Amino acid sequence: MQSDDKPINGQHNPNFFDLFNQLPPEPPAPELDGQHSAGRLAWLRAAWKRSWEQGGFLHQRWDEVGQARHASWHEAANWIKAAVLFGGLSLIVLMLDAAGDIASATLKGLSDVPASGAGDGSGLWGTVDHPIRVFLADQAAHLPVAPAALYAFWQMTGLVGLVGGFFGNAGARIAWLLFGIGSLAMIWSATPTGGRAAATGLAALMWSLASIFALRGLSLRPIVHNHPPQFQPQFSPALHLHATLPAPTPPGDDYGDEPDNVHPLQR
Repeated sequence: MQSDDKPINGQHNPNFFDLFNQLPPEPPAPELDGQHSAGRLAWLRAAWKRSWEQGGFLHQRWDEVGQARHASWHEAANWIKAAVLFGGLSLIVLMLDAAGDIASATLKGLSDVPASGAGDGSGLWGTVDHPIRVFLADQAAHLPVAPAALYAFWQMTGLVGLVGGFFGNAGARIAWLLFGIGSLAMIWSATPTGGRAAATGLAALMWSLASIFALRGLSLRPIVHNHPPQFQPQFSPALHLHATLPAPTPPGDDYGDEPDNVHPLQR
């Protein structure tokens, strides 16, 4: 049995049944005639040994594995590319499943967090933190979630945005900006009218100081790439004078009958 007759992309497509085509024509164990199971086992053992010899099925596959480490993706064997793609898809499915379980457990844990004290609102941090607790507690009364879970999720969002933004992650920096804008809006809404402006301004200053770390390396200056033109015409000024010279007059056409010693003014 031949593995294939039409290679794909110039590559040999191996067939697993080539493993059984490596047997010698004579029976491997004549003394085991009459014992069907023992003869089949000896036949498989002989096929296994022959496949690892030079030019055998498994020997060729092992050589292709060694060549794939130094070859490009298009030069690798088709069965290696299929195995890599199948393994990569399986890994992605496992990671997505694990990420879903982790996110579900995290949200469930936040929902089960016991209610904590709302704070007394004293000090600089209390001036900023207390209005946020009050706002989340008022909103949680209309939502199927505990106020402590909302407050813990707000803290986790700020921490992820701060750490991720420090390492230059674009999504974390976007989350940090939304976290700051939302915090300022909650403080403005929940703070009493008399100190609303001062509390919001203080929160904006704190957020700005923390943004030094979260937005580290971010520049608002546009990056301009000046690429010189690939073709630059060369201008070479030159003065070209075009003068027409009269054709020489053949001798004897105009004054052929006059003597040569006559002055031109006397003609």
